[in-house]
Amino acid sequence: MPATVSQGDEGVLLGLAPPWLRANCQCGQCLDPVSGQRLAEPGTQAADVSVTEVSATSAALRVTFGPDGHEAVFSRSWLADQAVPGQDARNEDAKQLWLAADLPDGPGYMQWQRYLAEPQYRAHCLAKLLSTGFLVLRGVPCEPAAVLTVAGSMGYVRETNYGRLFDVQAKATPANLADTGRAIAPHTDNPYRDPAPTVQLLHCLASAVAGGESGLLDGFRAAGLLRAADPAAFRTLASTAATFRYADAGAELTATKPVIGLDPQGRIREIRFNSRSMQPLRPARGARPAQAAAAAVQFYAAYRTFAGIVLRPELMLSLRLEPGDCMVFDNTRIMHARSSFTKAGHRHLQGCYADLDGVESALAVLRRPRAQVPA
Repeated sequence: MPATVSQGDEGVLLGLAPPWLRANCQCGQCLDPVSGQRLAEPGTQAADVSVTEVSATSAALRVTFGPDGHEAVFSRSWLADQAVPGQDARNEDAKQLWLAADLPDGPGYMQWQRYLAEPQYRAHCLAKLLSTGFLVLRGVPCEPAAVLTVAGSMGYVRETNYGRLFDVQAKATPANLADTGRAIAPHTDNPYRDPAPTVQLLHCLASAVAGGESGLLDGFRAAGLLRAADPAAFRTLASTAATFRYADAGAELTATKPVIGLDPQGRIREIRFNSRSMQPLRPARGARPAQAAAAAVQFYAAYRTFAGIVLRPELMLSLRLEPGDCMVFDNTRIMHARSSFTKAGHRHLQGCYADLDGVESALAVLRRPRAQVPA
């Protein structure tokens, strides 16, 4: 460092490599001041970039780069903020993991009219959705397509082969087990898509006379229990690509992904769990018959162990959706289930899909004034 840099200033820059500083220059030639998007192309910058001079004020550091002499000004507050380790907002470390016993008051219903009227309350609700993985809004009008209004308040509807809007009710000729009165075990939706919809909404228009209770389960917590009890099984489900498939008269969808998806740091980031659409495990390319057989034995043993954890009663939060209730949940994390019901046509839910990036964006916009979120 040159003599113009004090010991404190050197500490600010310590660990910030010259290529990092040059790539993140904040000047008007390198960063558009309106959009905040980069103007400078990294391929045009020198490979041997260096810092040749630094001058300091109480608020900022002015850096001169070699070999081109380009100057950049970095505020001390901005540099300090960049020094904070980043965190993947989608992985298990950013979430409030739970068992049913951790939620003694049930799902904690939130009020739709207040959600609409009060931005701070809406931010509180969206933060809850991102943290615990689910949200139940009470008092949504029992009108067809009202669920689309809910989805639009927190992002954008993801249209699929089921349309922008789909109905869940017992049908005479069901194309999907969801359209029967049968019980449905815990699962995530659409694992046969890549990417799968990351948010699901289900709005109750009519409830069954008996049965049809909904269940929610924290898949990240379940996977964490597997990791603690059987690390080898956890590694198998995180490293083996399983294939999921759905086909009907108008669609044929296939995706191949691990049951437990990890981020680059090995933290749980995604669950794909749906026995109804899982296909037979295929041998790895180049595997010999004996190797393929051993891998299949290992995979199905791990899958069975995880499935056993998922069925533990203490993991399941049970609730009965009443007309006007809208359940919103993270489809990459929360497994949902349903008990059986016998009165065909009485239980009627309307649903749609959306995505977490829309929820995260809506919350970030609501937080821009830094209003205090209610406890």
